Amino acid sequence: MAQTLRIIEMNPELAPFAGDLNYRLSHFYERKANLLGEDNAGKGLWDFAGGALYYGFHRTEKGWVYREWAPGASEMHLTGDFNGWDRLSHPMKSIGNGNWEIELEGADALPHLSNVKVVVTSERGTEDRIPLYADYVTEKDNHNFSATIWNPETPFRWTDGTFSDLGNVPPIIYEAHVGMATEEERVGTYKEFTQNILPRIKTDGYNTVQLMAIMEHPYYGSFGYQVSNFFAPSSRFGTPDDLRELINTAHNMGISVLLDLVHSHAVKNTAEGINGFDGRDDQFFKDGPAGFHPAWDSRVFDYGKNGVVHFLLSNIRYWMESFHFDGFRFDGVTSMIYWDHGLGTAFMSPAQYFSMNTDIEAVTYLQLATSLIHEVNPHALCIAEDMSAMPGMCLPIEAGGIGFNYRLSMGIPDYYIKTIKEKQDGDWEMSRLYWELIARRPEEKVIGYAESHDQALVGDKTIMFRLADKEMYYCMDREHPNLIIDRAIALHKMIRLVTIGAGGDGYLNFMGNEFGHPEWIDFPREGNNWSYAHARRQWSLADNPDLKFVYLGDFDKAMVSLAKTFNVLGGGMAHCLRQHESDQLLVYERMGCIFAFNFHPTNAQNPMFIPVPEKSDYRVILSSDSGRFGGFDNIDENMIYHPWAHDDQMGDGLLIYMPPRTCVVLRPCTPYGTLR
Repeated sequence: MAQTLRIIEMNPELAPFAGDLNYRLSHFYERKANLLGEDNAGKGLWDFAGGALYYGFHRTEKGWVYREWAPGASEMHLTGDFNGWDRLSHPMKSIGNGNWEIELEGADALPHLSNVKVVVTSERGTEDRIPLYADYVTEKDNHNFSATIWNPETPFRWTDGTFSDLGNVPPIIYEAHVGMATEEERVGTYKEFTQNILPRIKTDGYNTVQLMAIMEHPYYGSFGYQVSNFFAPSSRFGTPDDLRELINTAHNMGISVLLDLVHSHAVKNTAEGINGFDGRDDQFFKDGPAGFHPAWDSRVFDYGKNGVVHFLLSNIRYWMESFHFDGFRFDGVTSMIYWDHGLGTAFMSPAQYFSMNTDIEAVTYLQLATSLIHEVNPHALCIAEDMSAMPGMCLPIEAGGIGFNYRLSMGIPDYYIKTIKEKQDGDWEMSRLYWELIARRPEEKVIGYAESHDQALVGDKTIMFRLADKEMYYCMDREHPNLIIDRAIALHKMIRLVTIGAGGDGYLNFMGNEFGHPEWIDFPREGNNWSYAHARRQWSLADNPDLKFVYLGDFDKAMVSLAKTFNVLGGGMAHCLRQHESDQLLVYERMGCIFAFNFHPTNAQNPMFIPVPEKSDYRVILSSDSGRFGGFDNIDENMIYHPWAHDDQMGDGLLIYMPPRTCVVLRPCTPYGTLR
């Protein structure tokens, strides 16, 4: 009798789908064995994923060698600055299994920063293409991209050898886009991010930075999600060594760095991308209509092909090995694992995860990817952007899972936007709020967040701007009282604290939103006259002591510090202590910290009874009503709160004055106020 998978023991409702789950596991082991080959003793996926060490351009004792994988090509030629762009003078030779090679004599045969392309002849004709494993791609005049040889005289010198990655420390993630990290209306650079933004991230207390739009993409407005060159960091931000310097500096600050990895699809462009590289539409992508994403206008990978899996796994190894990334946020996982890309599916029953709609080869690829990553670095972070909540996404493979460490809790920010749009805050349902925060599968960790870049894309707004709207333009100076701004600031703080306190096992914030960045995100495009006005971050707002943005930034620092000091995110699920709908009250405990919220817009609780799990004295360690956070100092933060027996139903608790739209965190202490 087959042993019951642990995923089913944890979640018995999955028992009817034991066959699907066992097939998922057996298919992974079979596919892995197939990739490693018959003589696989002592081999791992790291050995298999060495494409970047073989393909592309490499220095040799005699000069250079360039190799390419193009099984559909009939001829290939190398061209570039080195031969005056002669498209026929340097033919490549076929060396079997769809591989092509050319050797160039002399160390100076391909000078540093020279430009090259490969001329591919196939049944489709002859085309100039960018090499698949190009590690630096630059744009010339008229949107003309070329591979650029990156071979500086002095190789980059890493100094992060003593960096200790997060291990089991919960990630507190600062999601960032290098290009829009400058206040000027232009594209920012890796060097500017290193000098100006990393110190902010360190000061704010975040221990992880997640970099978006790093993989080369021809259209800036795609936010980096239409990748053309998978091994090339975007040259619009600087050089490959500029990116290495950024990561090296972050490591020396004690900050882990994640890459926003796009293996869910690829740009359909042929001149800049990998689409149809060898003259065939299906070299990398699914054949026919299945190879095109109907919503994203892009190409969909065929994860059942060994050559595709080799390319993508080699890509993962490359970013970890060559750039020292500490893990990945996998974009578009839902799109990958369902044949219909999850479009229009509500995922309300277990059957929807195991129907004929599931692309088992995509699931297997993700298992291979997470296995490879943790083979390289057991502490590396793998985060899945999966809105479907596929069972087992964040469980070990041997338990019947897919192997990710965390899943983004995408329902929480969607809930906030929908609630703010449709309900006055006096009508918010505490039970629904708390359920959204704690809803997750047994033993599967999630990253909680109030808003990421998604919630502020053009057509929507940041939470702060949605709460305050036009009043932000005129009433954010400290000397200008305004009830709309007061409400917005109060709810902004409460939304963030309730999220970091109960919403996940890690936390994420998009850059600038910690201080209530206004407006929305909109990259330069024809529709906005190619403006950068909304593709930047206005740091001066956070740095101006006369503006109320400082209140939100300081509260965020204090909130993050509290979460780290008391390991709030590492404490399992929050435990609800009190919930009252009409009074808009919510109280829960996590890691010894009592989080208390009065969401009511007008009613103060005088006093509010807060049940406590232990009969101890308590004191306030964080109050949104503090004057330094834009509050009104109505809560005495120096008071020692003594336990008080309420009744048999409520048990022991504390009495505390709680103004409307206010939250506090309390902690057990001695009678003299020393924290325990």
